[in-house]
Amino acid sequence: MTYRQEPPISASQIHSAELDHKELQPQSILPAAAAAAASAHCNGAKEEPPIVFVSDSDHQKLRTSPARQTSVSMGEINRAEYVSVGESPSPAVVSNAKKVSVLPLVFLIFYEVSGGPFGVEDSVGAAGPLLALLGFLVFPLIWSIPEALITAEMGTMFPENGGYVVWVSSALGPFWGFQQGWMKWLSGVIDNALYPVLFLDYLKSEIPALGGGLPRVAAVLALTVILTYMNYRGLTIVGWVAVILGVFSILPFAVMGLVSIPKLRPARWVVVNLKDVDWNLYLNTLFWNLNYWDSISTLAGEVENPNKTLPKALFYALILVVLSYFLPLLSGTGAIALNRELWTDGYFSDVAKIIGGAWLGWWIQGAAAMSNMGMFVAEMSSDSFQLLGMAERGMLPEFFSKRSRHGTPLIGILFSASGVVLLSWLSFQEIVAAENFLYCFGMILEFLAFIKLRIKHPAASRPYKIPVGTAGSILMCIPPTILICIVLALSTVKVMIVSLAAVAIGLLLQPGLKYVEKKRWLKFSVSADLPDLHFANRDRPDTLVY
Repeated sequence: MTYRQEPPISASQIHSAELDHKELQPQSILPAAAAAAASAHCNGAKEEPPIVFVSDSDHQKLRTSPARQTSVSMGEINRAEYVSVGESPSPAVVSNAKKVSVLPLVFLIFYEVSGGPFGVEDSVGAAGPLLALLGFLVFPLIWSIPEALITAEMGTMFPENGGYVVWVSSALGPFWGFQQGWMKWLSGVIDNALYPVLFLDYLKSEIPALGGGLPRVAAVLALTVILTYMNYRGLTIVGWVAVILGVFSILPFAVMGLVSIPKLRPARWVVVNLKDVDWNLYLNTLFWNLNYWDSISTLAGEVENPNKTLPKALFYALILVVLSYFLPLLSGTGAIALNRELWTDGYFSDVAKIIGGAWLGWWIQGAAAMSNMGMFVAEMSSDSFQLLGMAERGMLPEFFSKRSRHGTPLIGILFSASGVVLLSWLSFQEIVAAENFLYCFGMILEFLAFIKLRIKHPAASRPYKIPVGTAGSILMCIPPTILICIVLALSTVKVMIVSLAAVAIGLLLQPGLKYVEKKRWLKFSVSADLPDLHFANRDRPDTLVY
């Protein structure tokens, strides 16, 4: 059965509904309830409208009836629907944005997480070939697969643009939901500040003027403006751009792998010296290159049939990401003599020159530049739609939910772009460490929300459900939680102080915004298109709220 709180219905609507739905089963109490509602409405009574119990089959018929044209359609969401009481919901804003299909979504996830093997070179420099290769095989089992599975389950339970903010809000309450949104958005913006810098780093060997000074600053600003405009034009454009850039970024490494086959020496793969390992750099490199699987959840409201598309895209993207790291490392470390000091960011272009010649090195330089563009547009899409989703939930002022004529979150894009410009002066190592620290806090909240919803609401509808019980869910979260603790413990004092200060700002920002809302200095509202996360009946087993 589906439970829906009905708004007052006019007499003309009752008549239309009766004509259109004579075939309804006898147990449906819609006519009586509607008549009672209409009578109360006509007599000026202020009684709450009755709750109408409608069978699932009848509910499907009612979705298209004239009497229900003003109600909010929840599309593919496979769970109970809830509508505001006492008044008809606002008409849904019609968006010009096209929904994202499987292939563009796979490459958006690919760029959210990876973008290719650019940036993995430090793992070899920090720990040697054997640990680098093992890391990119074992780490996905400990971290990437659990995070991707949780994203698939929770993302299909809550297929809206708030993503992990909604997950945490539904399980732990709106205060912690806001903290999740603040930490994840900030870590995403910090991460995005890296890509224009890396883009120019790969080009400065050919264009030395981009190495510093005014030309570099101008290039960062110009690149940020161009890529931000691509996000403004629409997520569908961004998705297909990600596909094109992804193919261009992966192809030269496939060629390098084929060219390297005659030069491979398997003995080079097993070189290791456990007494000479920079564990902080090694783990941060692995963590940075294999996280952010949950970022795609903030685009779930823009995905075509998310209940099926999201899990499928996550599965394909997981395979693509692991192979795009492991195979180039296998070729690079096996085909040339080891010099760990040379294995730093950008070294793959030199490896390609040694293996295949200058033409292959130039190709990989171009691919690296294009990859950073792809990661920028994917990350900005996630960050800006997250702000839109938070505004639609009333966590941010209403102006954050404003969409452009292309259906994109205009204010969210501008805020994210501003953050990128302000943070682009940081170094590569500082950016990676700071974003990892904030990201770890956010992941702890996600794991808690996932486990709590499994324990408190085991019967809730989950279009995709991880095939483990409650005990299995808890056990699955233990290894990544241990890894989070290790990454946090290895952080430098400087990174820890800056990151904890950012967390403290979020703790103060949420009550500050509530005060602004109370004083009505800015307008806050909850979108009528979304299910209510705070309704009264919390004893039902399928209730998905805090």
